[in-house]
Amino acid sequence: MSTSVLFDAPGPRARTRNAVYTVAALAAIAAVLYFVYAKFDEKGQWEGRIWEPFLQWGTWETHIFPGLLGTLKAAGLAAVLALVFGAVFGLARLSDHAWIRVPAGAVVEVFRAIPLLLLIFFIFYLAPSVLGGADYAFMAVVAGLTLYNGSVLAEVVRAGVLSVPRGQSEAAYAIGLRKNQVMRMVLLPQAVTVMMPAIVSQLVVLLKDTALGYIIAYVDLLNTGFKILPAVFFGSLIPAAIVVGVIYVGLNMVLSALATWLEKRSRRSRKTSAAPVAPPGAVGVPGGGVSAVD
Repeated sequence: MSTSVLFDAPGPRARTRNAVYTVAALAAIAAVLYFVYAKFDEKGQWEGRIWEPFLQWGTWETHIFPGLLGTLKAAGLAAVLALVFGAVFGLARLSDHAWIRVPAGAVVEVFRAIPLLLLIFFIFYLAPSVLGGADYAFMAVVAGLTLYNGSVLAEVVRAGVLSVPRGQSEAAYAIGLRKNQVMRMVLLPQAVTVMMPAIVSQLVVLLKDTALGYIIAYVDLLNTGFKILPAVFFGSLIPAAIVVGVIYVGLNMVLSALATWLEKRSRRSRKTSAAPVAPPGAVGVPGGGVSAVD
């Protein structure tokens, strides 16, 4: 029987038991799906007339695509700003200077603690008092997503940099690199690979949280697909919810696939591969420790 440190290959009885559990779980899932299907069928939710609008190009062009564009615009801009916010404040929290580290920590903790919906409301209703009358729905959604998710990403950046073994930075200092060079050439390239799953997870959350713009009437996918469209096509509320949900799932799957590709690409890159640091005896020898920080 082949074994490893973390896993023992199951024997015949264990394989049989696992197969029984798998079949039972699949049967339970199938029963739940059938129950949902039957209840929807009782209410006439599978009738062709209420699904027909989603087979027409005009429905997608007039309602769904504009909402999808609004969602992508808010999510794309907020994602870029949140990544910048997270990188700046995450690195600021690692500063040796208290006058940088303490305020940065306060900003991150405050915006991480405030509920995102409350933050969006606050910006949406405060902006007209400060900037004058206008439609600030887009700004409120983007600013709220940036501040909240950027604060979470700041903690991800800080934890990712601290997760790199201390020997990496010590070896870099030993060959004469400055602090900013150590951060840029040694710590961040390795930390990015470690942080990638958490960053992707937070960006998926950010994409889904754009739906909170529904509360302040921002024209996003949830607003046009789940509020406006059922009002135009009476009785299509459940089909609209299913279609909108499938679109959100597809967007998140595309984002996850893109992140997986980026992670694999970064692991193949020399700058993001965690190359071993040369032993102390090799420090000072030409080429002895440079490969770890190139």
